[in-house]
Amino acid sequence: MPFWLMKSEPAELSIQDLRRLTQSRWDGVRNYQARNFMRSMQVGDLFFFYHSSCPEPGIAGIARVARAAYPDPSALEPHSHYFDAKASAEKNPWSALDVAFVEAFTQVIPLARLKTQSALLGLPLVQKASRLSVMPVSSEEWAAILAMR
Repeated sequence: MPFWLMKSEPAELSIQDLRRLTQSRWDGVRNYQARNFMRSMQVGDLFFFYHSSCPEPGIAGIARVARAAYPDPSALEPHSHYFDAKASAEKNPWSALDVAFVEAFTQVIPLARLKTQSALLGLPLVQKASRLSVMPVSSEEWAAILAMR
């Protein structure tokens, strides 16, 4: 089973929100590479839930894919921050997933700490200028991050 890391701004959806909701739509990804990674995710795949654009960015917990990729409805909603005027019901280039809560960590594993781990040097998250919001995580990287909890 592949592993992943997905970023969300806590003001938009946090691990605590997902725990409360138990399941939610993950939408608004507007990068083609990240979208393609989402499209390759399967029901049951686990991912690290990463809080971004906040005072302490880092891995906050684990979630799983509850529904495989489908056309992102937020691209068609004019009032949505993620509206795409070029998208239509017939041709929507963007995808969404449904995700489910698995675990919230007692403390966020900060990005600064992740960057110090030699086992994570290949992870796009810790590489300079990488801004992907969805990325694969190798089983070795997954184990190294779990050991940091």
